[in-house]
Amino acid sequence: MMALWLLLHLAFLRLSTTQPLTQVHSFSKPVADQPFFFNLNSSRNIQEPIQIPNNGSAPLLVDVQVFVSNVFNVDILRYTMSSTLLLQLSWLDTRLAWNSPGPRHGPVTLPLESFWMPGLTIREALWVNWQNESPQAQVDRDGHIELYLALTTETNCDLELFHFPRDESECNLSFFAFSNTVMELEFRVLAVNEIVSVKREYVVRDLRAQVPPWQLVPCFQVTLRLENTALKTIIALLVPGEALLLADLCGGLLPLRTERIAYKVTLLLGYLVFHSSLVQGLPSSSSCNPLLIYYFTVLLLLLFISTMETVLLAALLARGNLRAESGPGPSPAPAPRGAQQAHGQPGANPEAAPRGVKGPAKSWVEAADHTFFLVYVAGMLCSQFIFLALWKWGTCKSDPAPGEGAPHGGKPRL
Repeated sequence: MMALWLLLHLAFLRLSTTQPLTQVHSFSKPVADQPFFFNLNSSRNIQEPIQIPNNGSAPLLVDVQVFVSNVFNVDILRYTMSSTLLLQLSWLDTRLAWNSPGPRHGPVTLPLESFWMPGLTIREALWVNWQNESPQAQVDRDGHIELYLALTTETNCDLELFHFPRDESECNLSFFAFSNTVMELEFRVLAVNEIVSVKREYVVRDLRAQVPPWQLVPCFQVTLRLENTALKTIIALLVPGEALLLADLCGGLLPLRTERIAYKVTLLLGYLVFHSSLVQGLPSSSSCNPLLIYYFTVLLLLLFISTMETVLLAALLARGNLRAESGPGPSPAPAPRGAQQAHGQPGANPEAAPRGVKGPAKSWVEAADHTFFLVYVAGMLCSQFIFLALWKWGTCKSDPAPGEGAPHGGKPRL
């Protein structure tokens, strides 16, 4: 019985140690970590990474061409940008060269596990979708490797929205090879703009690539300059705001009675709803907020002041009417109708008699309302010119980023 139990136990151990091993390459993190080879026939799984090609005392030079084919979904509320790229990598690996007699043979195709490749990581990326998780490279007889990588990514972008909706911003895509050092690897990069569609709210006006100096790890950077076409924002925001402004000015021409108060209060409530939707539709920033936020806030204050002026003067006018109607002394008795007709005067009609304050009180209220209207028009015109000047020539310098004041984390604290 003991021997049978030992045989069953050994058979179970043999089955558990002969399970197949699989390898998964994910490009959602770096482009490709250094591939590992597993020896399935060995009792120990020994990982043997493919080392970077040796270029003597100089670092290995990798030529990179970045083809930008599409930029879409620029989200100003989240400060993000989505783009589609194609990377063409080429370098020399003499270990893959071969010598064959006879005519020169063409390049051969090798899978990812057969050669070394730089592992790339996008620093600003929120997510990366590699369209081909198992790319293949073309290798000629001299060992020159050419590899294509297509990807779609969403990255952070420090959008400059002070002049929104006529803003221009620069978005960076920084590619780092964290698995190597600057003594082992060096990039030479070129950016190509292949965007053929301009039917976007944001269009790419410029594209450039560079290798930033003084980096701890090999890297290259692609910079896109985005420009807002602004037509949608102008129609949706500026036109309603200017319409409410003109409506408020026209309301000052109405008589200073209940009709103007109802008109002004209706405009104020409508503008409050418009202002709340505007604030929710524009992003907030720590240093340079969009100029439109301040502009529409000033218009809201002007409309509020205009409404308060109408209410106060209407209250003064109504109080003067009450004092005139309840003044001291008995009211004179009406003359007989015959006597009025004898003197050639028309009959007295109480409903047709003029109402309101007569004399200095009414003149003072009307003069104050007229003066305020002129000052209000002048102030509103000045606000328009100031806004246009700031939008055209004004600048806003953002606060320096924490990493710029202390590169690479600054000096360590003891």
